[in-house]
Amino acid sequence: MRYRSPPRLRGLACALRGLACAVAALAAAPAAMPAAALEADASRPVGAMELAKVADAPSTPTGLAIARGGRTFVMMPRFTADVPVTVGEVMPDGRVTPYPDAQTNRPDAKKPQASLFHVPNGVFDRDDTLWLLDAGLPEGKGPPVPGGAKLVQVDLGTNAIVRVVPLDSGITPTSSLNDLRVGTRDGRPVAYITDQGQGEEGAILAVDLASGLVVRRLDGHASTKSQKGIVKFVEKRPVMQMRGEGPPQNPKGGANGIALSPDGARLYYAPLMGRRLYAVDTAGLLDPKVTDAEVAASVKDLGEKGMTGGLTTDSKDRVYLSLQEHNAVGRRDPDGRITVIAADERLVWADTFWITPDRWLYISAAQVNRRPEFNGGTDLQKPPYAILRVRIDADPVDGR
Repeated sequence: MRYRSPPRLRGLACALRGLACAVAALAAAPAAMPAAALEADASRPVGAMELAKVADAPSTPTGLAIARGGRTFVMMPRFTADVPVTVGEVMPDGRVTPYPDAQTNRPDAKKPQASLFHVPNGVFDRDDTLWLLDAGLPEGKGPPVPGGAKLVQVDLGTNAIVRVVPLDSGITPTSSLNDLRVGTRDGRPVAYITDQGQGEEGAILAVDLASGLVVRRLDGHASTKSQKGIVKFVEKRPVMQMRGEGPPQNPKGGANGIALSPDGARLYYAPLMGRRLYAVDTAGLLDPKVTDAEVAASVKDLGEKGMTGGLTTDSKDRVYLSLQEHNAVGRRDPDGRITVIAADERLVWADTFWITPDRWLYISAAQVNRRPEFNGGTDLQKPPYAILRVRIDADPVDGR
C-alpha cells in the first residue's frame, strides 16, 4: 500500500516548491538587468565629439592654442630632461615641429631669457599674438632656473620672439607655473597665471604686461591648495604616483586651470587636485592698495565641478570643464547648473580648451595618466595624441 502524506503536508510541499521557484527566478533576474541598464543609458544621450586633429608629439602635449587662421600649437612640459621639444606647431599631417625653432627649444641656463625650459601652456591675445608661459623648470622639478620663469611673446608673421616678461619676482623655489590667460583691465594689457606648486601650496600671479609688474596673490590660500584626501580616477583607475621604493601616493597639485569672465572682472580657477570651482575679483589683483586679505575676501566658492584640468569661458560667461574622470566636457552656467555636453573615449586626460571664432570648442587629450610615474615606470602613452572638438552656441571671450 502506497503512503500518501496528509493534506497539510502536501500543501506545505507545494509551498516550498513555489518558494524554490521564486528564488530561482530571482537568481536568474540579474541576467536581464544589463539590457535594461543599456536601455536607460541610451535614453540619456551625451553629445558626440569629432576628431579634429592628431598631434604626433614627442612628449605629453598638455597645452593647446589655435590662431585665427587655423595654425595650431601644442605645449609639452619638460617633465624630464630628455623631452626634446617644449613648444611645437602641429602640421597638417600631424607632425609636430619645434616652435619658433629648434634652438629656442634647447634649454640653456646661461641664456634663460632666450631659451624655453618647461612650457605647459600658451594663449593668443586679441591681436592674435602668441604668449607662451615658461615655468623655467628644465627637469619638471626643483627650483626654477634664475631668469627662466617668464612670459614670451611671439609674432606669428615673423615667427620671432618680440618680448620677454620675467616672472622671477612672483615665484618661489617650489613654484610650478601651469596655466595662463591674457586680457585687459582698465584698458591695460594683463596676464593671469596659476602656480600649481610642487607640493600642496599654490598661488595666482597677476602681471601688468605694460610695466612688467608681477604680483603674487592667494599664496597658500585654501582655494589654491592641493586638496587632501582626493583621489582622481582616469580610464577607470586611480591615478597614483610612484616615487622610489615608497608606496603609491595620490599626486598633488594646487591652482591649475583658469578662465576669465567676458568682462574681465572675474577669474575662475581650481586646483588640479580638488573638486570645487572658485572665482576671485580681478580688480584688486594688481592694485598695490589692496591687501592680500582683501583679495582673499573676494574669493567665492562656486561649488562642486568634478575633477578637472583646464577651464575656459565663452561669451555667455559659461565655464567649460575638462571632466577628466569621465572622458567628457562639462559646462557650468552662471546659475551653477552643470551639463555634460559631450564625451568621447579618445578624450584621455582632457586638458586644455580653445574656442575658435566659428564656434568650435577644441580640447586636447594629454594622456598624462599614462605617463611612467603613474604606471610603475612604464610609459603607456600612445601617440599620436587626439585633439577633439564639439560645436557650441557662443563666441570666444574677447582676449580670451
